[in-house]
Amino acid sequence: MQREAMEFDVVIVGGGPAGLSAAIRLKQLAGENGREVSVCVLEKGSEIGAHILSGAIIDPRAMVELFPDWQAKGAPFDVPVAHDAFLVLTQSGARRIPHWTLPPLMRNHGMYIVSLGNVCRWLAQQAEAMGVEIYPGFAAAEILYAENGAVRGVATGDMGVAKDGSHKAEYQPGMELHAKYTLLAEGCRGSLSEELMAKFGLRDGIEPQKYGIGIKELWQVAPEQARPGHVLHSQGWPLDAKTGGGSFLYHLADNLLSVGFVVHLNYENPHLSPYDEFQRFKTHPAIRDTFAGGKRLAYGARAINEGGLQSVPRLAFPGGALIGCTAGFVNLPRIKGSHNAMKTGMLGAEAAFAALAAGRAHDTLASYPEAFRKSWVYAELHKVRNVKPGLRWGMWQGSLHGGIHMWLNDLGLGALVPWTLRHGKPDHESLKPAATMPKIAYPKPDGILTFDKLSSVFVSNTNHEEDQPNHLQLRDASVPVAINLALYDGPEQRYCPAGVYEFVDAADGSGRRLQINAPNCVHCKTCDIKDPRQNIHWVTPEGGGGPNYPAM
Repeated sequence: MQREAMEFDVVIVGGGPAGLSAAIRLKQLAGENGREVSVCVLEKGSEIGAHILSGAIIDPRAMVELFPDWQAKGAPFDVPVAHDAFLVLTQSGARRIPHWTLPPLMRNHGMYIVSLGNVCRWLAQQAEAMGVEIYPGFAAAEILYAENGAVRGVATGDMGVAKDGSHKAEYQPGMELHAKYTLLAEGCRGSLSEELMAKFGLRDGIEPQKYGIGIKELWQVAPEQARPGHVLHSQGWPLDAKTGGGSFLYHLADNLLSVGFVVHLNYENPHLSPYDEFQRFKTHPAIRDTFAGGKRLAYGARAINEGGLQSVPRLAFPGGALIGCTAGFVNLPRIKGSHNAMKTGMLGAEAAFAALAAGRAHDTLASYPEAFRKSWVYAELHKVRNVKPGLRWGMWQGSLHGGIHMWLNDLGLGALVPWTLRHGKPDHESLKPAATMPKIAYPKPDGILTFDKLSSVFVSNTNHEEDQPNHLQLRDASVPVAINLALYDGPEQRYCPAGVYEFVDAADGSGRRLQINAPNCVHCKTCDIKDPRQNIHWVTPEGGGGPNYPAM
């Protein structure tokens, strides 16, 4: 069956903060200039917000620029930060870091605790009211190229394909969406974005991107434990001093609490399980009482870009650009990226609109990276550029170095540190052989405060069509047993937070084999990042599959 095609001025892949802000800005500019601009947003989740996962504390700076009357319009920024605390945890104790010692960029007063999924739902309502066409449940699965090699749009994935590749009765071919410019806003480790970065050499000469995995639960806590506006971050236990990461607890309205844990994916010990470190964190004496009498409502996980400024690729290519977290604008020490995603989406939209107004199409939007370099996003990331690479020296030395670096920049003394540190090797090269690293005995979940992976996947509302090709593809089927299991004790069993990968006995008695439980996948992308031989290739499953996060 031949694919149908639709024509747009701009196609945006991804209905997150960057993609929706870009769509809105395009329509704003069109209205201000009396022009018609057709804009389409594709979202692989079943609805806008279904795949959005973040802490989240959001800096309203970009929202103020996008909608100066955002409060009157009812943007869901309902809980301003009222109290901010930072702890360093040992196994049995906690030491509070005095607030005055924290660099200003790490402070959260003036910020808002939000459900980023609900923020995106609100942005989508504004975009649709302006005439943006939004198609949730349709995964962009293929880049379309013109004869001269420029990007001319995307195609959605076919629906109704069986595991064996045959067409089921309900088969429908994908749709081609042609555009003069295509903006990629897939979020961290987007599959199409990775393809484009490789094709156009956008990462040539750029430091490797660094990543973390963020794991989050949403709780309804007992009324006596609710503290709307209260923010708590921590470093230390249960991670050792060589393993980067930390926690967050954000108190929302209606007795809701977001609790999460981030583990940097350059960890060395293949026995480590980020999921189980998170469960163990909740048992700390300074933390566990928060959950007494409460109930867990939802669970999710997502990879996070952590490389910062030196890991941002070239942003424009013939026919389009990378915006938001797909390019890696997260400010790691601030634990924030949504405001930068929104702003870069707006900058990309402004460059695309200027090109359209000039009658151009399918060329390189050179004004976008120029605008980024002049923006407050660049200035903010420049201030913290040496924080992440310094963490390789360990928690204490790295945190002290990062704090001094940020303070010097905040005091206007950035000229004293003119250098930019390098990250070195990518995260997938950091694992050491299992035989050389200590094993970790994780407590059994109690089902009240701590939970197993499968029960967590259940409350993520993850759902995939069972009879479809596996979207977790092995480049070499022999690698999991011959290398990963033999050398690293099968780390995919532990770095995956959804129980997707397990080693089982082969039915023919030939030994162990890797079983991939693809329907469990919460689309976090950790396997695509951390696999030591980069043997796992994450591609989009059928549109609408994956988690369905409520208010995450």
